[in-house]
Amino acid sequence: MNSATNDSTNELKKGSLPGKLLKFGIPLAISVGLCVALFRDIDFGEMMRIIREDCNFWFIGLNLLIGLVPIIVRAARWGIQLKAIDVRPPFRILFYSIFGTYAFNVVFPRLGEVWRSGYIAYRQKAPFPEVFGSMIADRLADTVVVALLTLLTFTFASAPFIKFIHTYPEAYDKIESLLTSPLVWGCVTGAAILFWALLRYGKGKFISGVRNFFKGIWEGFAAIARMDGKGRWLLLTAVLWSCYFLQLYVAFFAFPMTRQLLAENGIIVAIICYMLTTIAMGIPSNGGIGPYQTALIFGLQLFAPATVSAAVNPAAHKAFITAGAAFGNTVIAAQTLTFIIGGIIVFLLIAADRRRNGSATATATATAPRPS
Repeated sequence: MNSATNDSTNELKKGSLPGKLLKFGIPLAISVGLCVALFRDIDFGEMMRIIREDCNFWFIGLNLLIGLVPIIVRAARWGIQLKAIDVRPPFRILFYSIFGTYAFNVVFPRLGEVWRSGYIAYRQKAPFPEVFGSMIADRLADTVVVALLTLLTFTFASAPFIKFIHTYPEAYDKIESLLTSPLVWGCVTGAAILFWALLRYGKGKFISGVRNFFKGIWEGFAAIARMDGKGRWLLLTAVLWSCYFLQLYVAFFAFPMTRQLLAENGIIVAIICYMLTTIAMGIPSNGGIGPYQTALIFGLQLFAPATVSAAVNPAAHKAFITAGAAFGNTVIAAQTLTFIIGGIIVFLLIAADRRRNGSATATATATAPRPS
């Protein structure tokens, strides 16, 4: 790794106190705020009773078991991309990096991706910007898949959303005004132009470091176009997102209310909730806590019978929301606990691997022939 790359990486790793507060404070505030809003409308004691007495934890366990498959698949898929930039970590190291990312994001939202790039770059002695660029390409591919799935869902299953628009026209009007606001688009365009101008014409060590950093990112990203195994990469992507859906679908059978919704409306309930929770996971928060349950309950409400409408029967509506919260909180809590426990084990394995590598390097150095 050359000095320019080192400088750019070091500059970007440094952060001011306000920057750190933005990184960690905003996601935490989002999680706490959404959880407060969520629990305000439910009967907490009833929710806990539903979880204790009505939940079939075998389906929650199956949900977690299926959840291991995407981690394995994601590790294999990233390995194909890294190979394109001549970085070839063992599969177990790739698995550690992906599982560690999920665990890291529970505590430090959005920094898990930076951590896994740094871990692979350090472990394999590879340029960080190129590895980071490969990770960005990996995440961008996911974004494209989510966009396509969302478009397909809205195209072929628009009835629940039309129902929502008719029920809550004020919310639709607010979203439409935000997306069509000249001020919003003007600010976004202005920020993009300013950023481009700084990179193109700016001077100084920091700007140079950022420029070199983005150059490395582009090299890692562009490697996707020339990588071998594109067919296998696409197949792994299909398996990845199919397993994510299967996870949620299986969890629907854990509670009576969600089983009933499936029986009455079919698989479309799970598809809509899957898309909404997938989009919600893009909101910066601690492991998706807060946005996930909010999106899931919203999706369930799209299929709620008219008899549980807040306007028709407030008590029935509260009971429905409470049952939905029991479902969402159980799923996200089980997944979070799995990431925490598994993350501790993975980080211990990483530490052991680092000690082994350190010992091997020291032994090789000691036994190497000395020049005469």
